[in-house]
Amino acid sequence: MDSCALRLSYPFIPSNKNNTNALSVLNTTFNHNSLSSNSRRWFKLGSSSSSSNTHNKIKDFDEAAFEAQRLALDAEAREAMAEASNEDGDPKAWKWVIRKRIWDAMEAHNFAQNPRPVHHRIPNFVGASSAAEKMRGLDVFRLAQCVKVNPDSPQKQVRFLTLSDGKKLLTPQPRLRTGFFSVLESNLLTLDTIKEACTSVGVAKHGRPIGLDEKIKVDLIVIGSVAVDPKTGARLGKGEGFAELEYGMLRYMGAIDDSTPVVTSVHDSQLVDDIPVEKLLIHDVPVDIICTPTRVIFTQTSIPKPQGIYWDKLSPQKLGQIRILRELKNRIEKEFGQKLPTGPSEKLPPTAQRGRKG
Repeated sequence: MDSCALRLSYPFIPSNKNNTNALSVLNTTFNHNSLSSNSRRWFKLGSSSSSSNTHNKIKDFDEAAFEAQRLALDAEAREAMAEASNEDGDPKAWKWVIRKRIWDAMEAHNFAQNPRPVHHRIPNFVGASSAAEKMRGLDVFRLAQCVKVNPDSPQKQVRFLTLSDGKKLLTPQPRLRTGFFSVLESNLLTLDTIKEACTSVGVAKHGRPIGLDEKIKVDLIVIGSVAVDPKTGARLGKGEGFAELEYGMLRYMGAIDDSTPVVTSVHDSQLVDDIPVEKLLIHDVPVDIICTPTRVIFTQTSIPKPQGIYWDKLSPQKLGQIRILRELKNRIEKEFGQKLPTGPSEKLPPTAQRGRKG
């Protein structure tokens, strides 16, 4: 758990011949422990709040303003995803075909709850609470001390069960636009605040922000899905790629490894059999277990899990959107004296430019 992986998915040869180390070959592993003491200081990104700071944050928190901004940014992101799904020549067009089929069917058959329509969202499906209870019955959930859960509506009950069962909840800040992850600990919450802490507003009020230097072990990962194949474990999200980035950063931190189970909860109608495994990208995250309102499926997936952050897949626009990734990239480049690769340009939602500082 002390090793932090930095994976490059194509050869990257440094121009300095005397520095043919971690950036010299395909799929190189970057070990945090190999850094000098000065270099380690560069990786102390993000900050943790003291109890007094947390108290002040809750006291000064503007719930209405936070929720208004969250909804506005969510709407902008969904509009941009809708545009991207209609672009000609998109190599990921096949994913949008499957997503649209699932979204259309869920709306047509009323398998969805609010927020609706479900298009360009992780669908809040009918029976989400039942699927969460099935997840609660899993040994991997029962034994987990720290569970990372996505912030989407259908996994709200999973977040509630995590906290009500006395576990530590790790959840990403929405679209990573304001920071990184937040930790919520049940022993610091009351019965009245646990329900609130399962919402985006509650995470902002009660969560403790962490940085990449945080020493944390995650025992179980819960991610949302639009479609998932029960035979292969192949999964499609809503198309923004944040689940993959979050997984890669947790691998970088040493918080997870290949053995960390990945679970998703979906409606039975979201189970598909036409996700072509050969077309999945190196950073796509497969799932080990699927919980629906009616059953639990162990996929026995053979799809390799991502090993870290694939910098050559990250566009300049995405790096510009996520401050903590930008800082991490700069610091790694300083350590090795070499530029990391950058992915091709892409069109991003307006959140990438809105209110950005520094």
